[in-house]
Amino acid sequence: MRAMQRSSFKILLTAALWCGPSLFGFATPAENKFDIPDTTLLDQDGREVRLKSDVLGEKTVAIQFIFTTCRAICPVMGAAFAKLQDRLGERLGQDISLVSISIDPVTDTPARMKQWGEQFSARPGWHLLTGDKGKIEGLLKALDASNHNSPVVLLGNLRTGEWVRSYDDITAPDKLYTELINLADKPAPAQKYFGSAVLTDQNGEKLRLYDDLLKGKVVVVNAFFSTCHGACSVTMPKIAELQAVAGDHLGRDVNFLSISVDPLTDTPAKLKKYADGLGAKPGWHLLTGDRETVEHALGKFGQYVEVRENHSNLFIMGNDRTGLWKKVLGLSKTEDIAASFRSVLEDANKPEP
Repeated sequence: MRAMQRSSFKILLTAALWCGPSLFGFATPAENKFDIPDTTLLDQDGREVRLKSDVLGEKTVAIQFIFTTCRAICPVMGAAFAKLQDRLGERLGQDISLVSISIDPVTDTPARMKQWGEQFSARPGWHLLTGDKGKIEGLLKALDASNHNSPVVLLGNLRTGEWVRSYDDITAPDKLYTELINLADKPAPAQKYFGSAVLTDQNGEKLRLYDDLLKGKVVVVNAFFSTCHGACSVTMPKIAELQAVAGDHLGRDVNFLSISVDPLTDTPAKLKKYADGLGAKPGWHLLTGDRETVEHALGKFGQYVEVRENHSNLFIMGNDRTGLWKKVLGLSKTEDIAASFRSVLEDANKPEP
């Protein structure tokens, strides 16, 4: 039986100075890579949306393929999604979305898709999509969903990269619900790797390494200590300059994390004074904590050293949403560091045709 078939994304990891199968050790196998194109489509209200960036985001999703003039399986599939949305309750539109994509976009205008959804009382969080015929055909091919004689529902978690193809259960809302919840509640590989170590920033705020600082963010991570008069006098001003490149992303979807390699000396009060001297803006966290926790966090980024003066001068740049990570020399030219940062920041913002 082929009711559920699984596949997973590979966490894409690259490095400016070093590249291996995994930058930190949490990459998933590459054999079953499954990419969701960021195809531009039209939703039921006629708005242009990008499938991956605007509709799916980081949510767990169920995607079905229908056409509004279908009188056989499509109404049954629509009814299954209607029951599924009821079971999902408040999670619909928050961390879980339902998506119905037309395979007959010439006939299925946004208005027809909206009317089709109204039959099933489609609520916010259930997206009904159509668009250009060529784009739809390309999307169906990419998702291996071109054969409507063998209808499928794709279930996936955009955070973990895990996907399930459901064939026999496409009209069974209870089974779809169980699989969706299992996918939604599974921690991402990065979340399992980095964990929930609690650090303290220059403002005295307690922050969890993954959930508060890394999750869904683009980050720049470096090691330093406040009494350093060597490389830090070069690298920390480089981070300060990078704030202008980040612009209003900083503190919203971008965080800078400077982790002290001397947590006994670098109290939050001392880091606050040091941060003020650098002109640190909200979103740039200078982090300290108890020695064991700080060393654990540094180790996760390959930054732990026994002697503080031997700390690394590398900047670790990462995009948790896309899995792109880079190592960049912090002593490089400002424009080279900025270019590397932009490539990580913009990794998820390149729509496909």
